[in-house]
Amino acid sequence: RVALVTGASRGIGRGVASALAAAGATVYATGRTIRNDTFEDDVRAIPCDHTDDAAVEEVFRRIDREGGRLDILVNGVWGGYERMVEGGRFTWADPFWKQPRWRWDAMLVAGVRAGFVASQLAAERMVGQSAGLIVHLSHWAAVKHLGNVLYGVSKAATDKLAADMSV
Repeated sequence: RVALVTGASRGIGRGVASALAAAGATVYATGRTIRNDTFEDDVRAIPCDHTDDAAVEEVFRRIDREGGRLDILVNGVWGGYERMVEGGRFTWADPFWKQPRWRWDAMLVAGVRAGFVASQLAAERMVGQSAGLIVHLSHWAAVKHLGNVLYGVSKAATDKLAADMSV
């Protein structure tokens, strides 16, 4: 199997990439800060900013050239945890009207939109081979308020994206 795990620089994405490689998959792992020396030999680390469509398309072209197919896409890319402290103050839990506006793009562009674009590119390949699996990493904050409106909105959007892609 050939897999792509987006947002694999650290956290859950990194763990998923390592687990897929341990299970025998050829894994391409992407992230803005990803490095080859942090993974097993079976993981091909590719630096990629998933807010740059051209860069994402190049990742898929590389997979086409080297892997010849794509069987699994795991959308783990996420920019919402950056800069949680601004000016020495933790802003994550601020009410929505005090949230920094850049956080919208961090969560919905570097999260939900990035998953949509990668899924489009993966689906083009998977439909052609009549097989494939697309996974979206989410959180139960999609259905329960956890102190940050934008986080809940982005996770609900991710869940809806996954649900509607399956029909």
